[in-house]
Amino acid sequence: MTNWPDLVALELLVGVDDRGGLGAAARAAGLAQPNATRMLRRLERQLGAVLVRRGRTGSVLTPEGTVVAHWAREVLADAERLLDAAAALRVEQQPELVVAASMTVAEHLIPRWLGAFRTLRDDVQIQLQVHNSMWVCDVVAEGGCDVGFVEGPTVPEGLHSVAVARDRLVVVVPPQHPWARRRPLTVAELAATPLVVREEGSGTRRTLDLALQEYDRAAPLLELGSGAAVRTSVLGGTGPAVLSTLAVEEYLDSGRLVAVAVDGLDLQRVLRAVWRPPRALSGPAGELVRLITRTR
Repeated sequence: MTNWPDLVALELLVGVDDRGGLGAAARAAGLAQPNATRMLRRLERQLGAVLVRRGRTGSVLTPEGTVVAHWAREVLADAERLLDAAAALRVEQQPELVVAASMTVAEHLIPRWLGAFRTLRDDVQIQLQVHNSMWVCDVVAEGGCDVGFVEGPTVPEGLHSVAVARDRLVVVVPPQHPWARRRPLTVAELAATPLVVREEGSGTRRTLDLALQEYDRAAPLLELGSGAAVRTSVLGGTGPAVLSTLAVEEYLDSGRLVAVAVDGLDLQRVLRAVWRPPRALSGPAGELVRLITRTR
């Protein structure tokens, strides 16, 4: 099991760099200095490197500590975005902005988007609903949210939309699968193979079905309700799958999954914000969408 570093220890390390000493960093974190010292020593033991040089005039980062502090800032920023997204899921007050998102968008993009939005509008109470793309469109059409984010290839008539990101689906298998060591597949071969797939109504499933609609299809090997569940099944050797690069990028980089080329198959797709009329999206929902489109 991974021995994760303590986030407070990372905060202390960054604080030493920002505030010029351990005492000031401990005060900013609300800790007594002896406790802060113990936490930093524990972090040093975990990482196997001396991070802070302690002297009579105070504490400063070592060169190794400076490098770790740089990455610690990224980890702490990601943790703040996670907390923002989690807060949106459990909001108790009457929300001022209700957002619905498809599974892939909610898992991989919404935390960053909401984190950036909260830095600009921390006065807005946000509620996040997570569904598949078809359900998101239904919720938007029924007025159940202010704005939705979907990954499907089409948007129902009567809804307005704007592109907020681009994505690509890819065929993935574990390294021991025969497809990991062979020439590119044909589209017909992919269509004839039982796959682990998302449920009906998901944007990933809809994109794949449209791409293969002219071919004879094998029945799904397994239908699952999230990209994470599909990915876990592929890692366990259940069978091949077609997944968003957002869901498998780090697994491809580490070699735990292998992308399989398919000749003549285009699985590029556009991720969209969707909303009900009028065309001009106003209020916090409009601010959120404009922020995303400016920074995508």
